[in-house]
Amino acid sequence: MLKTPLRTTHINNRRYLGNKYKLLPFITSVVTENCTGVNSVADIFAGTGAVASAFTDKQIITNDNLYSNYICHLAWFSPQTYSREKIERLIARYNTVEVVADNYMNLTFADTFFSLADCRKIGYVREDVETRCANGEINERERALLITSLLYAADKIANTCGHYDAFRQGVEFDRHLELSVPLPLGDLNSGNVCYNEDTNELVKRIAADLVYIDPPYNSRQYCDAYHLLENIARWEKPAVSGVARKMDRSALKSDYCTNKAAAAFEDLIRSVNAHYILLSYNNMAQKGNDRSNAKISDSDIMRVLSAKGEVRVFTRDYKPFSTGKSDIDEHEERLFLCVCKPKTRDIIQSPLNYTGGKFKLLPQILPHFPERIDTFVDLFCGGGNVGVNVNAERVIFNDSSPQLLYLYNTFRNLGSSYVLRWIDGVITEYGLSRSTEHGYDFYGCESSAGLGSYNREPFLKLRTDFNAKNEDHGYYIMLYVLIVFAFNNQIRFNAKGEFNLPVGKRDFNDKMKSKLTAFADRLCEGNYRFTSLDFREVDTMGLTGNSLVYCDPPYLITCAAYNEQDAWNERCERDLLALLDGLNERRIRFALSNVLTSKGKINAILTEWSEKYRVIHLNHSYGNSNYHTKDKSNSADEVLIVNYGSSTLFRTES
Repeated sequence: MLKTPLRTTHINNRRYLGNKYKLLPFITSVVTENCTGVNSVADIFAGTGAVASAFTDKQIITNDNLYSNYICHLAWFSPQTYSREKIERLIARYNTVEVVADNYMNLTFADTFFSLADCRKIGYVREDVETRCANGEINERERALLITSLLYAADKIANTCGHYDAFRQGVEFDRHLELSVPLPLGDLNSGNVCYNEDTNELVKRIAADLVYIDPPYNSRQYCDAYHLLENIARWEKPAVSGVARKMDRSALKSDYCTNKAAAAFEDLIRSVNAHYILLSYNNMAQKGNDRSNAKISDSDIMRVLSAKGEVRVFTRDYKPFSTGKSDIDEHEERLFLCVCKPKTRDIIQSPLNYTGGKFKLLPQILPHFPERIDTFVDLFCGGGNVGVNVNAERVIFNDSSPQLLYLYNTFRNLGSSYVLRWIDGVITEYGLSRSTEHGYDFYGCESSAGLGSYNREPFLKLRTDFNAKNEDHGYYIMLYVLIVFAFNNQIRFNAKGEFNLPVGKRDFNDKMKSKLTAFADRLCEGNYRFTSLDFREVDTMGLTGNSLVYCDPPYLITCAAYNEQDAWNERCERDLLALLDGLNERRIRFALSNVLTSKGKINAILTEWSEKYRVIHLNHSYGNSNYHTKDKSNSADEVLIVNYGSSTLFRTES
């Protein structure tokens, strides 16, 4: 007997209020013709995911507060691998199985939206998918694909007019459940992420080149229209009520469908971190019935978006959804494109006194960075002053010191308040000084001489315990306390991996606490990643023309603690310059901090190499920059060497 071939389904094969699938040519043309450097797109009211599907050549971020949409996003956009053969085998089984046992679906919904038999099968399939996932037979992507197949199949035969506010009475169920194989597009971006969260909260934590916003326009709540699909997707088997058998949806109600819509929209836009915002919002105004009237006025839209940046409006005639009670003529679908103004932030200082730190030079360096940066690689991050202050969608901190990077990761994972409590506990446990609370006299010390005589013994005890401790969060809190109380607040380990600096003069005063708090809070707010690799091993293959690699390596002709024992030599210098040449050939931007001369020494290797690129001479006294002539009075010629800007973008040798 011949097998019946399995049907397939695509993302657009589903009915959904406000679906923008037919408008994709309009949307993509606006983006293509008016936006540059778009490598990531966030669709934050994604619905079926139709708009996101038009940008699968980029990194996609999707979000929807309905789990039934989120699970479909995982199916269509998740980069997790899956077995199509397994999906086909299970769908073939589901399509042929006969279900006679009762389950939640038929006991709750039989002969309403679906027949008794179809309800039994829907319930059986949904339970089987959940069991297989719990047993490890299918992964999360495969689970999502099977649930998506079920939702699409159920929606196709549902006894509705396209949504689940009501079902038709006394109909004959002449169509029956048949699952199809979902066909996601291949070669998806490995950075794709799907969320099922409150949009206004999510945007505080994500960033993208383009954020597409398609909120509800009117009072019709999507959780009311799709409660049954949401129930099947969540599979929590709740009690239902009313003729339409609706579950409790109070937690899913959207402010965008109420008189709070304008305030919610303003809060959303204020928090968006993007280069472009593209808003879909129709012009129904008072043209439809009361439920169809738009909740956000054009004046509010323009006021809110104009505060964020420059706004342009694009229109196209389009037939809106109607229940049959609305008389809507000359309807236009509008796209509001906002080119966001650059985001400004206070410059903060690292809580580490790292040799060669660039904090005082930041006012000279940061203005020379590109306005738009998707990924910023701080290749020799050290104290982190540059990476933590740059405006970029994502920052990668790299340093050869693993302890340093783990310390930063601890700050981010724990948060400033928890870190401060742990620090306080370590100071108390070891009896170290608290000069802010008690002053220097309390410890029998003078400010000029410092607190070293009092702290020496507890400091050495802490250092001994730290060097014997296994690495965990507590280990890195101890490390930070050691750094604070050590000589010049520095960090140094011997060949055995032991912290070996002597006690210093100062303690954890209010200034140090303030710097740590601001630094840890900044790490918690942004998209930061930490790696501890030799600079030659850092992966740059995922970088784009909108990325920037910043290098602040040890200086070949100067001396510092991290450059002892030939740690940076001519071979390292040439390898780094070759790496930068390679980036330039790939048209990836770089910026290199270094010195051409210092105390009578000349870096001949760097001087010759720099002639290919743009050299910006900085004022080493940390005053204003001089971009045209070298300041001969300085002992060091501090420079920033870049391969972009001016009239020589991506210079190469002729």
